[in-house]
Amino acid sequence: MNIGSASQMAGLPAKTIRYYEDIDLVCPARSENGYRDYSEADVHRLKFLGRARGLGFTIDECRLLLSLYNDENRASADVKAIAEAKIAEVDRKISDLQGLRATLNTLACSCHGDSRPDCPIIDDLAGIHVE
Repeated sequence: MNIGSASQMAGLPAKTIRYYEDIDLVCPARSENGYRDYSEADVHRLKFLGRARGLGFTIDECRLLLSLYNDENRASADVKAIAEAKIAEVDRKISDLQGLRATLNTLACSCHGDSRPDCPIIDDLAGIHVE
């Protein structure tokens, strides 16, 4: 099938599919005229990549997950370790975002939000700490 059909079936833009080909995550066959010829297995691989990327896995992590997917002798513990590492990363990001939110909330609450020019938010961003 052509890239347009593969794109539609996999739910990925053609540009993304070409990128995945450029970095050797998918290697479609070529027809006699040189066009990409995607198989059902290629589309399945693209769906796998789309789902993994949607869950936040990096390209390198996707590459590792694909190698485990293709390894019938894989240990599920290896796959679980990758998922648990991603969970820990997500937890760190959530913590960072909660800290960011708390700081922004404190700044917003300290601002009068009226017509006066003095603003604790601007002062904080400028590194001016008014007691």
